[in-house]
Amino acid sequence: MEKLGLNEIREKFLAFFESKGHLRLPSFPLVPQGDASLLLINAGMAPLKPYFLGKETPPSKRVTTCQKCIRTPDIECVGLTARHGTFFEMLGNFSFGDYFKKEVTQWAWEFITKVLEIPEDRLWVSVYEEDKETVDLWVKNVGVSPDRIVYLGKEDNFWEIGTGPCGPCSEIYFDRGEEYGCGKPDCAVGCDCDRYVEFWNLVFTQFDKDENGNYNRLAHPNIDTGMGLERIACIMQGVTSIFEVDTIRRILDAAADMAKLTYGKDRNTDVSLRVITDHIRSTVFLVSDGVLPSNEGRGYVLRRLLRRAARHGKLLGIEGPFLYRLARVVANESRQAYPELERNFNYIEKVIKTEEERFDETIDQGLEILKGYIDALKAENKTELPGEQAFKLYDTYGFPIDLTKEILAESDMQVDENAFKELMDRQRSRARSARGDMEDAAWEEDIFAVFEGNTEFTGYDAVETEAVVLGIGKDGGLTETAETGDEIIVVLDKTCFYAESGGQIGDTGVLQNADCMLAVLDTKKKNGKFLHKCMVKQGTIKTGAKITAKIDVDRRRAIGRNHSAVHLLQAALRNVLGSHVAQAGSYVSEERLRFDFSHFEAMTPEQLAQVERQVNEKILEDIPVNCFETSLEEARKIGAVALFSEKYGDRVRVVKMGDYSIELCGGTHVASTGKLGLFRILSEGGVAAGVRRIEGVTGMGVLQALDSCEAILHHAAGALKTTPKELVHKIDGLHEELRECRREIDQLKSKLAKDALGSVMDGAQEVGGTLVAARLLDPGMDMNTLREIGDNLKQQQKDAVIVLASEVGGKVNIIAMATKEAAAKGAHAGKIISVVAKTMGGGGGGKPESAQAGGKDPAKAEEALSQVAGLVAEQLGV
Repeated sequence: MEKLGLNEIREKFLAFFESKGHLRLPSFPLVPQGDASLLLINAGMAPLKPYFLGKETPPSKRVTTCQKCIRTPDIECVGLTARHGTFFEMLGNFSFGDYFKKEVTQWAWEFITKVLEIPEDRLWVSVYEEDKETVDLWVKNVGVSPDRIVYLGKEDNFWEIGTGPCGPCSEIYFDRGEEYGCGKPDCAVGCDCDRYVEFWNLVFTQFDKDENGNYNRLAHPNIDTGMGLERIACIMQGVTSIFEVDTIRRILDAAADMAKLTYGKDRNTDVSLRVITDHIRSTVFLVSDGVLPSNEGRGYVLRRLLRRAARHGKLLGIEGPFLYRLARVVANESRQAYPELERNFNYIEKVIKTEEERFDETIDQGLEILKGYIDALKAENKTELPGEQAFKLYDTYGFPIDLTKEILAESDMQVDENAFKELMDRQRSRARSARGDMEDAAWEEDIFAVFEGNTEFTGYDAVETEAVVLGIGKDGGLTETAETGDEIIVVLDKTCFYAESGGQIGDTGVLQNADCMLAVLDTKKKNGKFLHKCMVKQGTIKTGAKITAKIDVDRRRAIGRNHSAVHLLQAALRNVLGSHVAQAGSYVSEERLRFDFSHFEAMTPEQLAQVERQVNEKILEDIPVNCFETSLEEARKIGAVALFSEKYGDRVRVVKMGDYSIELCGGTHVASTGKLGLFRILSEGGVAAGVRRIEGVTGMGVLQALDSCEAILHHAAGALKTTPKELVHKIDGLHEELRECRREIDQLKSKLAKDALGSVMDGAQEVGGTLVAARLLDPGMDMNTLREIGDNLKQQQKDAVIVLASEVGGKVNIIAMATKEAAAKGAHAGKIISVVAKTMGGGGGGKPESAQAGGKDPAKAEEALSQVAGLVAEQLGV
């Protein structure tokens, strides 16, 4: 058989099934679209579940894909073995009620033996032991020799998950040869050894299992197949490890070059190289699909992978961020099949580099603290790290719990996970309590599910609509009538009220007829029905009544101005900052707009001014705003910007502002950009790792913002007894006075430090030949002053340990220092200071020769410092 590259195999597979009438679909994103049951796509059929379950109509009854997938349950094994990985590609061909067993078995054999040219004498087929129909097809229709077929039980060759669609499956194996076998007489397909490799699974979904355990035949059975691309590449290239496959090996070699190592020379370095190689593949694809590092959900998966890889880089001696450079190799190897890697590369690179730099700032200190914990456990003959310490590493130093567990495992230790989880739950509870209950219970319950059909929305063109009351909700249930003073939810057959969606808040206004008048306080949407939250102001409203719905037009217009400004803002940000900018959230009200976007550093004043100016230029051009529906494919062709995580149907709504901004959006907008009046940025700041936020205003909001600024300016001028015109000059003069005062303070502090030098070593104790001085100095000394005293004393003393403290504002500043000679003998400033600070109700740490900490209880200072000589004695072993 011909040795084929991974990219060649992928293309041959997809082209083959296209020739059999299949629609080739691009890989779906790793972030599931509209499927809350999955954190990440982990199988080729996962994105196609709505088609298999009949919830959506597939674009074709025959589909073929190469789906990118992430699985992390075996992450601890990645690197230790040659086959475990978190990222993989799954080739598949699928039938949604079209062809079945006869065609799929025939095509599978044709592809394997004719296209890939794998010799038939190296192939085996397994079938479900009760599936005689499939055996006959393999033998009589395909021509497989009966002695090459193996019968396996339900555990191996029957696919089902609880109740619902299920069925038998048939797997195809490659025989690698006796040299890979276990040598046992009964070694055959199904054996745990490395000889027989399963590489293609054909699932025949032909039953519907009910709650009584009955398997009922489906009228339209389906086909779901899956072949691991990396696994078949191993076979075609004659290698035993996924890390030897051509595209993956080139990533591994690049990592080895960075570490100045040769793969295959040392087991430990090989493990690290494999971890880095696998994890950077996962990382690049996750970031490209819109996942950002965080401490929750799929963001945590990404952070865990990134930080695990970064730590293994440190184990190999690679200094500083390096994974972002490897990202280019990954993109180069896969960009032909996944062009989004090239389109999003600047974004990918910046996300990875930012997270590496963030972790690099704390990893050394965290590793030092964890090492201290491990040493303490060994000294006490213990093997379990307390959950409180693991939580501190996570919360303060950004160590994922899995990384802590992995490092502990290297010393045959573990962590008290129950205590850690309890602390995590407490933290989440506090966060939930802080957020409060954001939703009213009546909004959560779908009490209107009994009414068929959806609410017709007329609000793009109308501000007033005649409608019929379909249902009234009150106190969590349905009611036929509501009277003055009642707070209710009303569902209409049609409405002009926009329901909160896409960051735009819901409309307000009135519902009225001859019998009643209701104030609409908010509008939301649930399962296709618009829910109008109302207060009955007068009269009685009844189910079935005809009513006039009128929105607050002025409020709607103000919201529309801010929403259109968000579109202009995103386009300007992409022009000024780069194409990596992507929407991460938005909020649009009548008062202001908020836009969250992917970017990895604070914007400069010049950049903010440039963005603001560009938006205002487009406002003054008075560009027409065209809103229209089209196909998703056509929208993509004209360059419409879409959200990473949004699920779109076949028909989408496009909001187009000339050629400057083209976005998919269901919100309400102005007729032309000139209606915005002006745009003003109020603030810019960070809200999460790699996510920035801009708040701004339009129209009258700009005038209000300018009035507010002018009022502040006059107040500041008055406070400084000058005029607004002279304010800057006045402030410059005050700055000069302040600088002079600081110079005098620094001189006084320096004198204070010199005066203290002579007294610190008075009464110093000698411990094993090392001078130990622990003194509480005069109040008011900051850390810099204490460090200056300590540094001067270290220069004067050859072999000494110095611990100094000073009360400042009801707390205590503490520094500890050890000379090189003292540290060489075993003295450790960081460990000394951790004990001293703890006695004073504080904490801190550092390196053997220098450390600093803070204490909360000055009354315990003398007691804490009295421990220092004893701690040094323990460290020196005297």
